[in-house]
Amino acid sequence: MTFSEFSPTQPVILGFDPGKDKCGLAVIGLDRRLYYHQVVPAKEAIATIETLRQRFPISLLVMGDQTTAKRWKQQLYQELAEPLNIILVNERYSTLEARDRYWQMYPPKGLTKLLPQGMRQPPRPIDDIVAILLIERYLNRLTESAIRSEE
Repeated sequence: MTFSEFSPTQPVILGFDPGKDKCGLAVIGLDRRLYYHQVVPAKEAIATIETLRQRFPISLLVMGDQTTAKRWKQQLYQELAEPLNIILVNERYSTLEARDRYWQMYPPKGLTKLLPQGMRQPPRPIDDIVAILLIERYLNRLTESAIRSEE
């Protein structure tokens, strides 16, 4: 479990990369500061989201729009104690992008450094990195539409 050393006062966004067996979670502020990220078993995802809501001022849940999204969205609406706004974001190519981001966040050491980046496999699941990317995609979409409306 990775927590930032201090808790935000501004609203934050919860990123959720839903899966059948495991889910990625991330909490990022509107200032794009990363406060939390973790991969959890799918059966613990809702309880973990509830815990995160007690710890952070979560204003929105951003979720990937692929395979299990519809089922998860329904489950979140049914099982969360208080409803949460859920926005679906295109998650196409996010796993490939997450692999590259993993190596930026955790530079390779030892012999792994010698492998070309495309051949390196992260040593752990990277669903939490996908959750980070989903939030970034959402924030980038907001920024782009704000710029377009000013033009």
